[in-house]
Amino acid sequence: MDYHVRPGRAADVTAIAELQAAVQLQDRTGGEPHPGIRHWVEALMRRDPEMFVVVEHNSRVVASLVVLRQEWSLAGVRLPVAVIELVGVDPQHRGHQLTELLFDTVHRTLDAENVLLQTIEGIPYFYRRFGYDYALANDGAPSIPVTALPAAGESETIRQGKSETIRLATVDDAAELAAVDRAVADTEVLSCPRDEQFWRYEIAGRHPADIVRRVIAVHEDGGYLVHTPVTRAVVAATLRPDDGVWSYLRQGIDPTQTELRLLLGPEHPLSVLGPAGVPTRTRGWFVRTGDPAALIAHLKPLLQARWQAAGLRWPRSTMTIGAYGRAARLHFTDGLLTDITTERGRAGEQDAEFPPGALLRLALGHRTLPEILAEWPDALPGDRITEHFLTVAFPRVPVRVWPAV
Repeated sequence: MDYHVRPGRAADVTAIAELQAAVQLQDRTGGEPHPGIRHWVEALMRRDPEMFVVVEHNSRVVASLVVLRQEWSLAGVRLPVAVIELVGVDPQHRGHQLTELLFDTVHRTLDAENVLLQTIEGIPYFYRRFGYDYALANDGAPSIPVTALPAAGESETIRQGKSETIRLATVDDAAELAAVDRAVADTEVLSCPRDEQFWRYEIAGRHPADIVRRVIAVHEDGGYLVHTPVTRAVVAATLRPDDGVWSYLRQGIDPTQTELRLLLGPEHPLSVLGPAGVPTRTRGWFVRTGDPAALIAHLKPLLQARWQAAGLRWPRSTMTIGAYGRAARLHFTDGLLTDITTERGRAGEQDAEFPPGALLRLALGHRTLPEILAEWPDALPGDRITEHFLTVAFPRVPVRVWPAV
C-alpha cells in the first residue's frame, strides 16, 4: 500500500482529532471516541498544526503523532527536548509498520536539528523497539488515604476552594509562577520550566474537557500546586506542605475516592513531609538520544561546576568517554575542563566505555555510577581515578518534570 508522511496542516484538524479520539484510551470509553483527546488535539492544532506528523493514504490521514518541542533544565543547563505524544494508527491500517515510519521520520529530523532528547510515556516495553530506554523516574510517592488528610473547615471560604494558605491561581499570577520555575530550574533537579505565556494558557486557556487540563493553585508564601480536576492527583508542586495544602486537596475530592495520588518522586517534600501513605512503585518515562556523546558535550558547564566544587583536577590532558560507537573527548588545561568534542569511538582507546542506554541514564542522573556498574557488566569506568571523577560528575538528580503539553 502507498503511504506518504508529511507535516500536519490546518485543514487536518477534524481528521486528526477524529482519528486520535477513536484510538486513544478506549478502555475508558467503552470503544467510543474520547472527547478529552479530541479537545486536546484541537488545541494543539490551533497552536501549530505542523507539530503533528501524519501518514496519508489516498489523501486520508491514517496515522499521526505530535512532537512538542521544549527546553528542559538539568541543574541549570538547558536541554532541547522533544516530547512525543498521541501516537495513533487507524485500526484498518495496522500491520503496515506505520508507527515505525512515523518514528523514523521524526528521529531523522530531530537528530539533524540536534534535539538531544526525545521522551514519551506509553505502553510498557513497546517504545524500546524504536531506541528508547526507561531513563527518567516518574511517580513513586506514597498514595495517601483520604482519611489521613486534615478535614476541610466548614467556612464558606473553604467550601469555595480557598484556605488561609492556598488559593486558585489567576492569570495575574503567571509572571510569579514563571519566576518560580526559573528559580527551580537553576537547582540540582531536572525540570521543565514554563514561561509566563504558557502559565497563562495553563490557568485559563484550555477547554474544560481537555484531557490534559490541570488545576493550578498558589501558596501565600510562594510556590504552586498542580493537580487533576476531579481526583486531585498532584502532578507538580513547589510549595511547602502545611496543613492548608492537605485540607485544600481534600476539599471537593470525589466522595468515592479512597486515596490521594501524588505523581511525584519519593524524595519530593510533599512525599516526605505529608501524611503517611502506601508505598508506590516508581515508574519511568521512555527517553532516546540520537548521540549520547553529544549529550555529554552539551553538559560541559555542569561537569565543570561539579568537578570544581569537589576540588578535582584531571591529571591528564584528555578524558575520553565512549558509547560503543560514539565518544566524547574531554579536554583539560591545568586539570580543569575546557572543551568537549565528539568523535567516532575507537575500541580500546577510551578512558571509560558505556553502552548508550547506560550513558544516557548516567547523564540524566537517573542512575549513579555504582548503580550502573551493578546492572551493566559492559559498563567499563576505567581506572580508579576515572571512576571517581565520573561518580562526582553524575550524581542522582531528582525529577521535577511536568511536561508542557
